[in-house]
Amino acid sequence: MDMDMDVPMHDAVEEQQAAHNEDLQTSGGNDNALTTVTTNVGNEGEDEEEDFKPGSSGIADHKSVKPLELNSSSIAQLDQWIEYLGNCQILSEDDVARLCKMAVDVLQFEENVKPINVPVTICGDVHGQFHDLIELFRIGGPCPDTNYLFMGDYVDRGYYSVETVSYLVAMKVRYPHRITILRGNHESRQITQVYGFYDECLRKYGSATVWKMFTDLFDYFPITALVDNKVFCLHGGLSPMIETIDQVRELNRKQEVPHEGPMCDLLWSDPDDRGGWGISPRGAGFTFGQDISEQFNHTNDLSLIARAHQLVMDGYAWSHQQNVVTIFSAPNYCYRCGNQAAIMEVDENHNRQFLQYDPSVRPGEPTVSRKTPDYFL
Repeated sequence: MDMDMDVPMHDAVEEQQAAHNEDLQTSGGNDNALTTVTTNVGNEGEDEEEDFKPGSSGIADHKSVKPLELNSSSIAQLDQWIEYLGNCQILSEDDVARLCKMAVDVLQFEENVKPINVPVTICGDVHGQFHDLIELFRIGGPCPDTNYLFMGDYVDRGYYSVETVSYLVAMKVRYPHRITILRGNHESRQITQVYGFYDECLRKYGSATVWKMFTDLFDYFPITALVDNKVFCLHGGLSPMIETIDQVRELNRKQEVPHEGPMCDLLWSDPDDRGGWGISPRGAGFTFGQDISEQFNHTNDLSLIARAHQLVMDGYAWSHQQNVVTIFSAPNYCYRCGNQAAIMEVDENHNRQFLQYDPSVRPGEPTVSRKTPDYFL
């Protein structure tokens, strides 16, 4: 299994400094990266660090005490946004603010372990490859006719992270019971400053405001889902601090992804051929063996763990004697890896079917320059 290998989290600061010098190089280690990266972004003095703290965008300043109820006016507005975004156009900054405020009033009421009914189509990483996301909906069927569960990593590396995450969030607000969007390790302030989303927001909007809105919104994304009490879905993998799904329900998810601990592990860990727990080469989370996944599934009466987070050349790959499946939904990842993508349909009888697909045609898409930022590699 080929890993969708992010640079270890400890290396983030040197990567980010290099990016802003337009000379990205593979960085050396920096154990303080996660606590210091925000101080290296704005170059506008001490106030900039304050602006990059969670909640600074203000999208959650006036949260509702009950879930958002759509009326004819808001439905019309959302349909207009979805049609516009579907043509790979960006919303205005004011519209992004309105959308994110609406999304907070949907997502804040979802549980850490979002219950999902079958039938549902489960999807992996899409990483800003907007046209391939549209192809995914063409292959799997339009929402709301098809129920969807996305397992994170909507931004970074692809050319169209803004359009991709805007489209999925708009679909979530419009059809809150038909589409679920979980948090991935790239739905993070620190990681998006390194792997492309932050820079894309600056390029397309001229400031970091839209980036701050979305990264504040990411704090509200659920971190796992449970399909008919049998299929446990999450971005990364298991944690040595989590034995039961009930323990996931007790976590405080409404924060930046921690540097370590159970929430970090759920978004960063990977299955491994070796037994037991291992040190992850990613620099965050753990590797876990078949004995770990079998015990977790037995303890929680599960039939399967479905996760994303790793590039697999056929779009899906089984691990641990089919106790774990990895699903990856970004074909020709980074526009160069040559992989297929896949989604997994689970029907009313819990039968599973994988739909594989190749990249969509992308007329007019820019070609990769000779000097490619490291976050595309």
